[in-house]
Amino acid sequence: MSVIEAKGLNLTFQTNDGPVQALRDVNLTIEKGDFVSFIGPSGCGKTTFLRCIAGLEHPTGGTLSVNGMTPDEARMARAYGYVFQAAGLYPWRTIGRNVALPLEIMGYSKAEQAERVKKTLDLVDLAGFEKKFPWQLSGGMQQRASIARALAFDADILLMDEPFGALDEIVRDKLNEEVLKLWARTEKTIGFVTHSIPEAVYLSTKIVVMSPRPGRITDVIESTLPKERPLDIRDSAEFIAIAHRVREGLRAGHVDD
Repeated sequence: MSVIEAKGLNLTFQTNDGPVQALRDVNLTIEKGDFVSFIGPSGCGKTTFLRCIAGLEHPTGGTLSVNGMTPDEARMARAYGYVFQAAGLYPWRTIGRNVALPLEIMGYSKAEQAERVKKTLDLVDLAGFEKKFPWQLSGGMQQRASIARALAFDADILLMDEPFGALDEIVRDKLNEEVLKLWARTEKTIGFVTHSIPEAVYLSTKIVVMSPRPGRITDVIESTLPKERPLDIRDSAEFIAIAHRVREGLRAGHVDD
């Protein structure tokens, strides 16, 4: 079942220096339960497209639907959770109260807030940390708390904008494993922005390769990797072949430009 559908999507920003086309003729279908990574050079429109899905930016041409609704309608219907590049936790609130914030805004009872906070902290392996403050947690743990906050109201779609880009490789590997386990347990539809080819290949059922601005899709790669993926799958011939195709797609985008 199609969850996100973009057809002929264009977005042009009006700036003091004139119009800047961020996205051009983007066509993409994301099915329920897909894990879709967006990869491309800086400024290619990966985050812009994610923000369009979230209703945070508005296309200037083409159509975009989320769960059969406009992105604005989907936002009002709480159809997605959004994880930003920085954890964005309030330092004066405990981890538990940070995770509960969207639930407070949405009017959940104290009892249901407590139940959902416990459930989502368990999901991201932060059980027992609800009374800690953000400054008492490592960067990786803060990002897991940010993911818990996005999951707290149980939206079907999780949008993640390069959430592990600032973390070191060892922590990033660990969180990649945990996100795959989380996806398997929750069966969410995930859109994930990254600059890392290994990360995109390791995580995804579908890899969307984008060109330099104006952002266009140069390739959509359906992964043939099994759903169960230990980290050492990255040494397999199949993984290396998919990574090579991603790299070729990125190179082709530059040549076409």
